[in-house]
Amino acid sequence: QVQLVESGGGLVQSGGSLRLSCVASGFVLDTYSIGWFRQAPGKEREGVSCISRGDGRTTYANSVKGRFTVSRDIGKNTVYLEITNLKFEDTAVYYCATDTRYESKCPVPDYGMDSWGKGTLVIVTS
Repeated sequence: QVQLVESGGGLVQSGGSLRLSCVASGFVLDTYSIGWFRQAPGKEREGVSCISRGDGRTTYANSVKGRFTVSRDIGKNTVYLEITNLKFEDTAVYYCATDTRYESKCPVPDYGMDSWGKGTLVIVTS
């Protein structure tokens, strides 16, 4: 059974850094692409980053390029999202998700993902 569990969120000051983790179980990590999404209060869910199955190619939303870095540790079956220079607008619940049906390469839109974690909340304060 595919399962994803996020962690690492919290209260962070503007300008600070954070590393989110997504621990996968039920499959070997590089079998499927893993995407990171976020949803801010009152806003639609937004895809921010993705790491492809196999070659590990990464993609980023324009709004986060240069500040977000996605990586994976296959031995730990974990994907990370490093966020630097945090801004107030980064406040959101962050989710990781995967596409096990079509085994797509990144980027994968949210409607293409079939397994989701429960999310981890990031709050950026001034």
